[in-house]
Amino acid sequence: MTDSQAILKGDRLALARLLTKVENDSPEGRAALIELFPHTGRAHLIGVTGAPGTGKSSLVNQLALHYRKTEDRRVAIVAVDPSSPFTGGAVLGDRVRMRDLSGDPNVFIRSMASRGSLGGLAQATANMVQIFDAAGFDIIMIETVGAGQSEVDIARLAHTTLVVEAPGLGDDIQAIKAGILEIADILVVNKADRPGVENTEKALKSMLELAHPTERVFKHHGTYMSVSVPKPTTNAKLWIPPIQRTISIEGTGIPELAESIAKHVEHLRQSGDWALRERTRLEVEVEALIRDSLMTRFHEDVSSKKYEEVLEKVVQRNISPWEAVKMLLNGRLK
Repeated sequence: MTDSQAILKGDRLALARLLTKVENDSPEGRAALIELFPHTGRAHLIGVTGAPGTGKSSLVNQLALHYRKTEDRRVAIVAVDPSSPFTGGAVLGDRVRMRDLSGDPNVFIRSMASRGSLGGLAQATANMVQIFDAAGFDIIMIETVGAGQSEVDIARLAHTTLVVEAPGLGDDIQAIKAGILEIADILVVNKADRPGVENTEKALKSMLELAHPTERVFKHHGTYMSVSVPKPTTNAKLWIPPIQRTISIEGTGIPELAESIAKHVEHLRQSGDWALRERTRLEVEVEALIRDSLMTRFHEDVSSKKYEEVLEKVVQRNISPWEAVKMLLNGRLK
């Protein structure tokens, strides 16, 4: 029995093995992704992002516990950790903080290193999500390091994006500069027992009043893509991100947050935005694979010696980068 067949039957060991193969981009991993793709498209993908120190891991932990105990749903968590500067592996801090979930056969936590990719979101994350989806997990939560571009990367991957804030971190709104309102489906003010929670919530509300998002913005490999939110009809109103207070270490506000997430899913289904987001996500993935394949083919066709010679001409200002590309693409000399 192959790993793909085994995970369709619920084999956790085979799932762990396959996730490693996929993360390492091995031929076996790629073959499994092709084999399992027809079994995907059923899971609800929840992205959790925000500035460091807002309590994202504790929040994910409590949400997962809620889904298991209250709704009996299978939950997978992909925690994208900062790469270790020594080994390139994940720091695994999230696994330490998620001990409450250990031992539950219907919860699977996978930490993975960002490996220096833009915004800390590894390219392999989307593939891992597909494996969990095929393995029959109902909810897949993707938690990022919350640095730089990762917020927008998460927005293109998830159906529902939670942006987590916390009072007293220096700025009223930590993530405003990262384009928070363009990608947040639900705003979470965590650590709501801290002083300044009213100011944080007030600042978020004023920003929401100033900017009712009319399109969802994606950026992938430097290219912006936008998807218009469907215009309100009698059945579907424009979704305005709600603000939910939580104290994750106590579990306060978690049932209400889960309810907001359920309402967002209902909105996505009724408005047709679910299918729209799925299409955009797969389109971005196909384009990324085309780009990678073309680069691989280019390096196979052009020798490193030829490449270095042309690059040196650019460095010496003998030819422009545009001319260099034309020369390399036309020449394709070994």
